[in-house]
Amino acid sequence: MTDLEDSAGGKGAGRNRTAGSRGYAVAGDVDAPDALFLPLGAPLEIGSDGRPTGVELELPDDEGDEGYSDADGISAPFPPDSIKIHTETTTVDILLSRLREGMIDLAPDFQRRAGIWSDRAQSRLIESLLLRIPISVFHMAQDDEDKWAVVDGVQRLTAIARFMEPRLTGLGPLTLRRLDYLWNFNGSTYQDLTGRLKIRLRETQLTVHVLQQGTPEAVRYNVFSRINTGGVPLEPQELRHALVRGPVRTFLADLAKGPAFGEATRWSVSDERMADREMVLRFLAFRLSNPARHEEKDFDKFLINAMYKVNALTDERREELAREFRVAMQCAHDLFREHAFRKWHGGKRSSPAINKPLFETISVQLALLDDHERDRLVASREKVLNRFFTLMDDWDFDRSISVGTGGPAKIRTRFNAMAQLFRGVAEQ
Repeated sequence: MTDLEDSAGGKGAGRNRTAGSRGYAVAGDVDAPDALFLPLGAPLEIGSDGRPTGVELELPDDEGDEGYSDADGISAPFPPDSIKIHTETTTVDILLSRLREGMIDLAPDFQRRAGIWSDRAQSRLIESLLLRIPISVFHMAQDDEDKWAVVDGVQRLTAIARFMEPRLTGLGPLTLRRLDYLWNFNGSTYQDLTGRLKIRLRETQLTVHVLQQGTPEAVRYNVFSRINTGGVPLEPQELRHALVRGPVRTFLADLAKGPAFGEATRWSVSDERMADREMVLRFLAFRLSNPARHEEKDFDKFLINAMYKVNALTDERREELAREFRVAMQCAHDLFREHAFRKWHGGKRSSPAINKPLFETISVQLALLDDHERDRLVASREKVLNRFFTLMDDWDFDRSISVGTGGPAKIRTRFNAMAQLFRGVAEQ
């Protein structure tokens, strides 16, 4: 990636700069030869692609949660009877037919990212089907209109559709390459196959597990989190993206790639696996609820419910929230500059990574102020920072942004503290 100042758009910047010259680090610095000289800080979150996302790893709480327990002694976060999964054997042809009729949602834009499945990997899947080698089962989530969201198997289904009916994927036709056994088919497209082989592909039987409609949302998310162990497991936000259709997908993407978010975070949050969209969602989730009265114990459920709330908003309300988000990003940048949303105790260096609880707390509290109050904060920047450094040395506040950060008590603690800090300066 190119440096922020050297790139046209600035996106993904920072990989060519050294942490020492700017006092903080971005995700790309971790790969640098002098990574041992990075400022010490909390561990970075690593995506399932093996690369840092640019945000701080959230540590689990050391206090156990009480879950459901039935008469048979089975414990879980939900009653086991609430899981309704139907297993059926179908064919490639039927799945393509469902795609053709819009009855399967491939959750566009995360499965199409380059590098998740190479052309060779897709070619080898087609080779397996031609050799009649069984492939793994698919997992789908059924909605109220009997449409299926592909939660596990999206790469495989995309590869099959891209080879046999590429128009269904919006991608270019797949040409087979670097096959292990069927070398004669290297360079072939579906149209090059004989009629017999085309039928073999279309009649290939596949096993599909369908999580049926009526299954509680929290259960759906939990079940798919557990079975999400395929070749490229989905990140939490990718899983939410797959399960919740509607305008929220585009809304999160637009805000995440906007210059306001990029400038405030120094373009350091990875967009490869939707880490950036999760941060935007966290802002929206706490803007659409009252953090001071937060009681939801399941943070994943809280975030997925927020996606449904965004879908239910009017266009005008979404645009209003977008304006609030951009204003909060600008104000955070004016106040904290390159250290925004990072653990910072003063001095030239802050934590190498963005801290998600700090991000949601600071951005939401700034969004709740009016323009006059925000201007007063910026004018009193030194006072704000001194109070922030004091707060960062507070043990309770540090715990609220470091360990078990999704717990209701931790959420209330950090939001109340940050509100008092900003209000205390803005109202003077």
